[in-house]
Amino acid sequence: QVQLVESGGGLAQPGGSLRLSCVTSGFTFSKYAMSWARQAPGKGLEYVAASYTDGTDSYYADSVKGRFTISRDNAKNTLYLQMDNLKPEDTARYYCAKDVNTRGQGTQVTVSS
Repeated sequence: QVQLVESGGGLAQPGGSLRLSCVTSGFTFSKYAMSWARQAPGKGLEYVAASYTDGTDSYYADSVKGRFTISRDNAKNTLYLQMDNLKPEDTARYYCAKDVNTRGQGTQVTVSS
């Protein structure tokens, strides 16, 4: 079955960096555009970044543009999200998503001094 397992979250200071990883299995990763989404307490799901199948094209929400970088390694079936210059408003649970109905359990990111 399809599995998406996120890791790399944690506590970071404002201005700091974290790198999230999402190891996938159960489907042909290289044939799917993949996304990262986040949900802060009391708020809806926000898609923050997406990567085309071969990683040549990407999308970023305005809230993270210039700070976050999505990438993928199709040989390792893994999706990444490099998060730099983190802000307290980036605090959320981050999910790797294959489509609107399929995502992992998420990894918590907390940005606080």
